[in-house]
Amino acid sequence: MFVASPVKTNFYGAGLVRSPAFPVLPRLRQYVVPLSRQVRAVISREEKSVDQEDGKNTNGSLVSSSPAFPWQRSKYTGTKTVIAVVKIRKKMREKLTERVEHQLELLMKAIGQGMVIQLVSEEIDPETDSGRRSSETPVLGLPKARNDPRYLEFTANFTVPTDFGKTGAILVTNLLSSEICLSEIIVHDGSDTILFPGNTWIHSRNDNPEGRIVFTSQTCLPSQTPPGIKELREKDLTSVRGNGEGERKPHERVYDYDIYNDIGDPRKKDRVRPILGVPERPYPRRCRSGRPLVSTDTPFESRGKDKDEFYVPRDEVFEDIKRDTFRAGRFKALFHNLVPSIAAALSNLDIPFTCFSDIDRLYKSDIVLRHTEHKDKGLGGFIDGILNVGETLLRYDTPAVIKWDRFAWLRDNEFGRQALAGVNPVNIELLKELPIRSKLDPAIYGSSESALTEELIAHEVLHYGMTLEQAFEEKRLFLLDYHDMLLPFVDKINSIKEDPRKTYASRTIFFYSKAGALRPLAIELSLPPTPENENKFVYAHGHDATTHWIWKLAKAHVCSNDAGVHQLVNHWLRTHACMEPYIISTNRQLSSMHPVYKLLHPHMRYTLEINARARKSLINGGGIIESCFTPGKYAMELSSAAYKSMWRFDMEGLPADLVRRGMAEEDSSAECGVKLVIEDYPYAADGLLIWKAIKNLVESYVKHFYSDPNSITSDFELQAWWDEIKNKGHYDKKDEPWWPKLNTAQDLSEILTSMIWIASGQHAALNFGQYPFGGYVPNRPTLLRRLIPHENDPDYEMFMRNPQYSFLSSLPTQLQATKVMAVQETLSTHSADEEYLIELKENQRRWFQDEEVVKYFSKFTEELEEIEKKINKRNKDKKLKNRTGAGMPPYELLIPTSPHGVTGRGIPNSISI
Repeated sequence: MFVASPVKTNFYGAGLVRSPAFPVLPRLRQYVVPLSRQVRAVISREEKSVDQEDGKNTNGSLVSSSPAFPWQRSKYTGTKTVIAVVKIRKKMREKLTERVEHQLELLMKAIGQGMVIQLVSEEIDPETDSGRRSSETPVLGLPKARNDPRYLEFTANFTVPTDFGKTGAILVTNLLSSEICLSEIIVHDGSDTILFPGNTWIHSRNDNPEGRIVFTSQTCLPSQTPPGIKELREKDLTSVRGNGEGERKPHERVYDYDIYNDIGDPRKKDRVRPILGVPERPYPRRCRSGRPLVSTDTPFESRGKDKDEFYVPRDEVFEDIKRDTFRAGRFKALFHNLVPSIAAALSNLDIPFTCFSDIDRLYKSDIVLRHTEHKDKGLGGFIDGILNVGETLLRYDTPAVIKWDRFAWLRDNEFGRQALAGVNPVNIELLKELPIRSKLDPAIYGSSESALTEELIAHEVLHYGMTLEQAFEEKRLFLLDYHDMLLPFVDKINSIKEDPRKTYASRTIFFYSKAGALRPLAIELSLPPTPENENKFVYAHGHDATTHWIWKLAKAHVCSNDAGVHQLVNHWLRTHACMEPYIISTNRQLSSMHPVYKLLHPHMRYTLEINARARKSLINGGGIIESCFTPGKYAMELSSAAYKSMWRFDMEGLPADLVRRGMAEEDSSAECGVKLVIEDYPYAADGLLIWKAIKNLVESYVKHFYSDPNSITSDFELQAWWDEIKNKGHYDKKDEPWWPKLNTAQDLSEILTSMIWIASGQHAALNFGQYPFGGYVPNRPTLLRRLIPHENDPDYEMFMRNPQYSFLSSLPTQLQATKVMAVQETLSTHSADEEYLIELKENQRRWFQDEEVVKYFSKFTEELEEIEKKINKRNKDKKLKNRTGAGMPPYELLIPTSPHGVTGRGIPNSISI
């Protein structure tokens, strides 16, 4: 929406005199009459006449003694009345001072001093060579009550020539001292009703004297833009791009790119972190805030004060309901961490778990503490009361993974099942050959050949009555490989002094049995080599007590690595960070009238805000991720290394990713063109249903707007959008040969399907299971504090004497555990204002008046309803062992619907948490 030029507005009674927002021919003087003597103008169709009667004006408009419109000067054609109904959304929560201001603002709006709007025709005024303009008119009257108390309605009456044409845009100026949330404007022009979707914050003229433009809901390509608003379309895009200079202000809506130079704090020695988005550490770009640099030598951006929020464009900021959800999460986190924090403070150290009962006490029980002792009074009764309250405030809900079976996490079957149906089901791959070879430099990292030998795997496979050759032929061997990603960081991580943690680079080989269970065969844990030792340790499950506990520790290290890779690579990098450049480019290069902008708009909601909050307190130096996950202060360096070595846009779509990992084979007769190697792979099986529905919608939509074979290449906004994504948003990858071309409707459909999938289904699968699976620390520890003891190690004797304590003391401390549990609970929560993929029909309805397009979204909703039924049916199929079993939570992460709260299900439209 274009920013109009400065204006001056003066009111005398209800009259308005205002300099034009855009260059037009000088207007003839309008006579401003006091409110008590307003003019009523009666203009007949046959002749021009002005009749003053009773000091009143029939339509509320001011009348000049000469034609008010430039194109009327040569021939006066008569006028008509056009009515604009302006819908404003109130703030949900107001301070006392804001309530007083609100009442004053209502009065200002009632007398026409709150907002001024001007209609712009789709037709050209031949004398100004720009769109015809109405007079600038105040929004007047007392607000009308609505069924929804959040909204107020005002009206503005316009008198325009009968040949004014259809209104294509509205110029809006906010005269109040505070911002206004414009929901929509509906223009009634005779029998025509024209919708102007807003859902945007209009800044105060005090913050910026320039106004705003709201376009009609009409969807059109750049070449189809009505001539009267074509210039406004171009200027609107120019206004949101900014000039790359200065610090952004909260009221602004400027979208620009910057590197990740704001995650460290150079004012504190222990918080300095490398800049990401430079040749040696590539990364996607973030939204520029323009905060001042701390120094010019190394361009670290100031983080401001702790209470300061990072800039995001005004329309990207959380609404009140979403903010309340976050506040509630912080409040719960405060109480959840209260007991461990007090204990750590009193003992001057962070306390480890010493028995499983310590962990169990973190969760709510089914009965209230000391339920039978209410008759006790005095101090004891008071303490009981505190404990009863604490049962709710100080404890967590029981995570789904142990809710019906406390010991499921111990079993190998559950360890394997979570690789297919857990919160991180996107790393497992088909094992195609042995030995496994590393791509790292052997001069630095030792032999490239894995210690998981053919002999070892053949021996393990034999337990299932199968030879190694048969296992390969039947595609029953699978791999979870974090070796090359982690080994370059292992020494650094193991050398961290504050909050020490220990790790290995891991590989895990699984066998998929004929019974339908994925079971781990062997685990390789590697440290960087020394001159004396390759430092590659291999573990397999056994039957004696010592081997059993060692195997448990090896699996815990794999889970710890998996948790770190999940959070920093698959979740943060591949969804949050990579989506941000798409959002920035969409706002900078595509007009709000563009069909691709309208399609993507619901899938961009809240993402810039949640990413800014993450940079401030989650992935920043000293933040939650560093303190509670294995990579520590090297977390974002690891994320950058993964971006450099593995991220490519053409592999981010679900079918392509499955084929790349060998988890599916191309098959033109199969759904989505691929056939799963493991049919009972819940993430992939359900995901392909969602992918296909998105693909069907996008293909129909794109075909509708791009029916001409040359319409894709001739759409200069679209081409600039894709070019900017590649060359600015993902600047460090701009020269890669794998970027898709954008020449055909099919090219565009595939690009958009991938983007929508990443924002909706992919993020839902990776995010909303964090607390259900990670909320129980032993199941998915986010870090471990000890290496596995060997016979000559000092810790080995203690391990042999008390292996349970050795295992528990390796887990995160109580404070580390409750910190990360609080974050996982918040991240797994759907807010009350969540907008779901299945509701896309309703969300998009206000954008489109094209019934054919509305049908596409209706069909999409129907498809998702059927998909939900199909997933529920699958979850009851006893043959699908990764979905159903005694005490096993069903796989619901890709079920489209969900109530609010922590549910482990539901697909929002966007990355909103």
